[in-house]
Amino acid sequence: MTNAEKVILEGILTAMKAEHEGFHFYSMAAQNTKDEQGREVFNQLAEDERQHLDFLKAQYAAMREKGMPDQSVSLGEKWVPTGSNPIFSDSLKRRVKEAHFEMTALSIGIQMELDAVKHYRKLSEEAADAFVKRFFLQLSDWESTHYQALLNQQDSLQEAYWSGNGFSPL
Repeated sequence: MTNAEKVILEGILTAMKAEHEGFHFYSMAAQNTKDEQGREVFNQLAEDERQHLDFLKAQYAAMREKGMPDQSVSLGEKWVPTGSNPIFSDSLKRRVKEAHFEMTALSIGIQMELDAVKHYRKLSEEAADAFVKRFFLQLSDWESTHYQALLNQQDSLQEAYWSGNGFSPL
C-alpha cells in the first residue's frame, strides 16, 4: 500500500467517524426539537449522514481489500433543503426567545458541516484516483448544501433570538 493510499484510508476513517457523530447528533436534535418541521429535517439530515457513512464504509473496505474504490457503490440522490426557513417552520420564529436548543443545534450543525466540507475538499485534492477525487467532491458538495441550509436558517432567526433574549452584539 502506498503512502498516498494510506492517507486516503486515514481520511476516510476520519470522515466515517464524523458521519457517525453527525448521524447521532441530528437524530438527537430530531428527538429534542419542539418544531415538527425541524424534527422532519433533522431526521432527513441524520439519514443523509447515515448514507454517507454507509458509502464510506463500502469504499474503505474496497480500498483495503482490493486497493481500489468500488465504483458500483453510489451515494444516492442528494436531498436539498430550501427556502428562507429550510430547517424550522415559520412558527418557531414566534417562540424564538425560548428556542435555545434549536439555536444551539443550528450552531453545532453549521460547524460540523463546515468541518466536513473542508475535510472532503482536502481529501479530493490529495486523491490521485479520479473516481476517489470525484466522490470526495460530491460529499463536499452535499455537506455544503447542509451547511448553507443551516446557516440560512440561523441567519433568519438570529436577530429575533438576540433581541428576544436581550443580547446585543458588541
